[in-house]
Amino acid sequence: METTSEPWGITPSGERVKLFTLSDEITVKISNYGGTIVSIQAPDRSGRMGEVTLGFNTVDGYINSDFYLGATIGRYANRIANGEFYIDGEAYKLAQNNGPNHLHGGIKGYDKVVWDAELLESGLRLSYRSTDMEEGYPGTLEASITFTLREDRLELDYLAVTDNPTVVNLTNHAYFNLAGGGSVLRHRLWIDSDRYSPVGENMIPLGKHDVVEGTPFDFREATEVGGRINDGHVQLERGGGYDHNYVLNQISNPQIRVTEPESGRTLEVSTTMPGVQFYTGNFLDGSDKGRNGPINRRSGLCLETQFFPDSPNQPDFPSTILRPCEKYIEKTVYRFTTES
Repeated sequence: METTSEPWGITPSGERVKLFTLSDEITVKISNYGGTIVSIQAPDRSGRMGEVTLGFNTVDGYINSDFYLGATIGRYANRIANGEFYIDGEAYKLAQNNGPNHLHGGIKGYDKVVWDAELLESGLRLSYRSTDMEEGYPGTLEASITFTLREDRLELDYLAVTDNPTVVNLTNHAYFNLAGGGSVLRHRLWIDSDRYSPVGENMIPLGKHDVVEGTPFDFREATEVGGRINDGHVQLERGGGYDHNYVLNQISNPQIRVTEPESGRTLEVSTTMPGVQFYTGNFLDGSDKGRNGPINRRSGLCLETQFFPDSPNQPDFPSTILRPCEKYIEKTVYRFTTES
């Protein structure tokens, strides 16, 4: 395994950005701007390396984009209803940057900051100190992500501690396209999940989980992503496609598998987190110009391993409150293989 680093530009505020390359059976490029996975190259069934994520050639692309491509999301990934929550009876108000909701950490979430970086023998550690009341969140949070490359696997280890009670939900927002271009609708997806979280008109979970059986949300057998995406189900119409939390069964490893039939590339995802937000790039609109031209609708899919959306306001969901003397420790692994 080889690791290298190089200068990669300067932010509008004058902070220097670096690009790090990790090379083994796959090659991964990561920037300390936004804790961003810039590129993953993986072999197809013939051994030809190809790009499997959406992204930009320069840091300016990420600075100017609103779509979180490859970014680390925090302090709280996904939506919080009405931009507010309570801890121990005290109310906290956040930016409403997604209609009435708070989304992906606010106006300047972790995707828009420069992280401290440390090259390791087998990877890279990024660290960020989020101060008390930054974007409205209580407590100073010390967060780190360790990216470790082992042959065909990229491991993400999340760690966070706080000095006052707060809420934490970290994820990575990579958009995958195992074909290297075009639509992801022919990708085949398997998710080890019996239940998903239906949402209301503002995309906030309704507080319960519905069974996937008999619905377009059933991926317990490998199924084309686009096979049922336009079948008129109210939940698909509400999100413009898939943009929903799945409750992972946590009895298999991996819990998620995506295969692209032409290239044979397969992505397996394992995680300690209780859920995954499956998103089919419904809001990508071609306004961003990526490595290969406009980034169009459904040209990438996201598998955002995380705690559930709006958990701070949902008493029946797993708690996302982190208190002093506790540690937030979670792990996600992406493994790239091929089918013959």
